[in-house]
This record gives sequence, structure tokens and C-alpha cells, in this order.
Amino acid sequence: MAVRKSSKLPQTAVLKQILKRCSSLGKRHGGYDEDGLPLDVPKGHFAVYVGEKRSRYIVPISFLHHPEFQCLLRLAEEEFGFDHDMGLTIPCEEVVFRCLTSMLR
Repeated sequence: MAVRKSSKLPQTAVLKQILKRCSSLGKRHGGYDEDGLPLDVPKGHFAVYVGEKRSRYIVPISFLHHPEFQCLLRLAEEEFGFDHDMGLTIPCEEVVFRCLTSMLR
């Protein structure tokens, strides 16, 4: 019996694709480097927008490995998709986001 390889990408590759798609603002707006990354976001971090007011938070890339944060990313994809000019928007209340991220640090 032959073992089939899964056609699914490894989880890390999927998360990297999500981040790349979310930085679609890229070179079209000021404040971005030649790779399309925001200049005010430190290396190893990324920006997300949370809550009704779309408050901006800078979070470490290491959060991408946490199942709780991955759940938020799935919700974001379902609600907003990842192919838009708004940046990565997380569909939850700010207080919930802050509570979750404080536990992940």
C-alpha cells in the first residue's frame, strides 16, 4: 500500500502566505520599505487592526504559531478575506484581543 503525500502546504507556509497577502498596501502608500513592509513595524512583528475603531496593534510573528491566534486569523479570513487594502483586520473586540495576546506573551 503506497502512502500518499498531502497536497496541503505546511502550516508555516500557509501563515506566511496570509501575512504576504495582508501586506497588500505595500508600495502604493508612504511609510513602507522596498519590500512593502511598514517602516514603523520592527522586524519579527506585524500590524493588525482590531475592533470597531480598527485600532492598530503590533504583534510578534511568534503569535502565528499559537492555535488561539490562528483561530482569530481564520475568523478574519471568513469575515474580511485577505485580499483587500485594509491590512489584517481581526474581527473581535479590543478587550478580548488584548486579553488573548497578553496570555500569549
